[in-house]
Amino acid sequence: MNRTFAAGVALTAVSVLGYVVGVLAPYPGRAFALSGLMVGITVAAISTGEGA
Repeated sequence: MNRTFAAGVALTAVSVLGYVVGVLAPYPGRAFALSGLMVGITVAAISTGEGA
């Protein structure tokens, strides 16, 4: 497994967990969970492509 892909998946998973926790108990900075989710999905998506 590609390390960059694994990092993207891990960031996505942590962000989803942070979002769920933020829905249940609001905390300062919970909006960063959405940013982390977008970055994690993007990193996972671009890491699967073949280099030129």
